[in-house]
Amino acid sequence: MGNTCGHHGVFSFTTDGCTMICPVRPLCSNHSRTDTVSIVIAVGAPSSQDLEFYSSMNATSATRNTALAAAPARKARRVPVPRIWPVTATDVYAILGGNALLILAMWVRHGGLNELATAAGIFTAAGEISALFGTYLVLIQLILMSRSPWLDQVFGQDRITDAHRWVGFGAIWLLFGHAVLTTAGYAMGIGASPVDEFIALLGTYPYVLWSAVSLALFVFIGFSSVRAVRRHASYETWYAIHLYTYLAIALGFLHQLSVGVDFTTDPVARLYWIALYVLAFGTLAAFRFYQPIAITWRHRFHVANVVEEAPGVASLYVAGRDLDQLPVRAGQWFRLRFLTSQGWYRAHPFSISAAPNGKFLRFTIKELGDYTKTLQAIPVGTRVFLEGPHGAMTGAARTRAKVLLVAGGIGITPLRALLEELPASRGNLTLLYRASGSEEVVFKREIDELASLRGATVHYLVGRRGSPEMPVDPLDPRALRKLVPDIHERDIFVCGPTGMMTRVLSSLRRLRIPDQQVHYERFAF
Repeated sequence: MGNTCGHHGVFSFTTDGCTMICPVRPLCSNHSRTDTVSIVIAVGAPSSQDLEFYSSMNATSATRNTALAAAPARKARRVPVPRIWPVTATDVYAILGGNALLILAMWVRHGGLNELATAAGIFTAAGEISALFGTYLVLIQLILMSRSPWLDQVFGQDRITDAHRWVGFGAIWLLFGHAVLTTAGYAMGIGASPVDEFIALLGTYPYVLWSAVSLALFVFIGFSSVRAVRRHASYETWYAIHLYTYLAIALGFLHQLSVGVDFTTDPVARLYWIALYVLAFGTLAAFRFYQPIAITWRHRFHVANVVEEAPGVASLYVAGRDLDQLPVRAGQWFRLRFLTSQGWYRAHPFSISAAPNGKFLRFTIKELGDYTKTLQAIPVGTRVFLEGPHGAMTGAARTRAKVLLVAGGIGITPLRALLEELPASRGNLTLLYRASGSEEVVFKREIDELASLRGATVHYLVGRRGSPEMPVDPLDPRALRKLVPDIHERDIFVCGPTGMMTRVLSSLRRLRIPDQQVHYERFAF
């Protein structure tokens, strides 16, 4: 998750059409604070002014403070916002449902109902329907995997992730059912045993062996996604396993192309299914591959500096060519790949932690494993591949004039950006920052200065639950209502560890806060 601050030690944000600037702490922490790290990623060749700026981050605190005091304040550049797509959830559901009905209608048109006259035919028909809808769910999976911005806008990353999980399991069960039901139906039709029929199908039917390999790959991928298994796997391992999805789909397509009822008997149905494959793979190619390649090629991102922020916490600054033309909102996140021998194949999601300013982006990352630990020593100048921006937890989702931000630990990063960017009158912004200890509070000075400038209210809820300083849960319904009496009149943005978010969302439901006023995203694979 990430965190950005203003150029030359100032915070800049736009509200009600005006750009306002306030001084903050230098980008580099005092050398006595060895507990905090920032990484800066730049795009293109740095200018002489940028080189002077980056050099100042390695100077002493006194030197930087003197330079910053004398430096003229720079206003943040206006940056474009991501496109708003004219698509609603109802549109998506209507298209998905309409295609499902069309698939069923084509099966009926091809004589599917005639198979229901015998027991063997019923099993065979059930196997055919399972194959058709299992394939349809696989193609939906491809679109869910595409990281399409219009899906992101309509559903948000949490709902897309949940849909990806359950659509995937549904596809596997349907394809497995196809294999079992079809084999049983054929065996009943000729009076053979299911095992003998299965062996015969593998050896005599075109591409059935390939489809069996495809199904085995799908089952393996599904097994790796079970929570108990996934909990013990690294992100890189889980991601690598899921790449086999493409091979599984290709092998299954060959089987469908050669023996599928819709493909072998009806040219119109054949063209329809091919169009579905083209649409699914085209969406995947456009948004998962072409778009990030084009963005990275245009802006030429690279690491500019690394600065400590807190124990095990680092900030990365991303700057570069034409960054003021990169559409992004506070609250959004990118997937970052560092183009090194050990980093080019690893893509991890990190939020920007300050409002985009047209000069650079700041990402603030907590050490959660070997990979995030290495970021603290990333060499300056390392090229970076960015995918994004993603995320719907932005000002575009806002429905009320008043806003409540609820952060936990490093979850402050996107909310710190929203605190800076969201237009609001004085008194309409409130931040609740939950942390187990004072060492977990990140960017306290920045938050306090932003709160003072913007007239926002900040409550630091520091301490372990059950301890003398925190005897009760400060995020339960009663505590929330006491801290924010007008909570029902606010949009609520939540980000933090999974357990904390679960408690907060439960409290909001108990307070009967409407779902459209609650905005959150979980960062978990």
